[in-house]
Amino acid sequence: VLNYPNPFTTRTEFYFEHNQPGNWLDVQIQVFTVSGKLVKTINTNTRTDGFRAEPIPWNGLDDFGDKIGRGVYIYRLKVRSTEGTVAEKIEKLVILN
Repeated sequence: VLNYPNPFTTRTEFYFEHNQPGNWLDVQIQVFTVSGKLVKTINTNTRTDGFRAEPIPWNGLDDFGDKIGRGVYIYRLKVRSTEGTVAEKIEKLVILN
């Protein structure tokens, strides 16, 4: 799991690898402040032939469409397969405005 570029100013993309080629995956990315406040949730579905998911873009805006301030944030990427298997990973990202 990673986001690139990191740090970023206006746009980043989230990448992850998995062991479910050919299956639909429900993906949720939640971005939190370091104090734990949820500022952005991204929900999407993806299906790939290989083991690397398509990049998931984010424009650095919060759930209200406002620009998030500069700083360090924590994100959690959670993936659920159609069989109900769940995997999640937590990482950091940095916004430079």
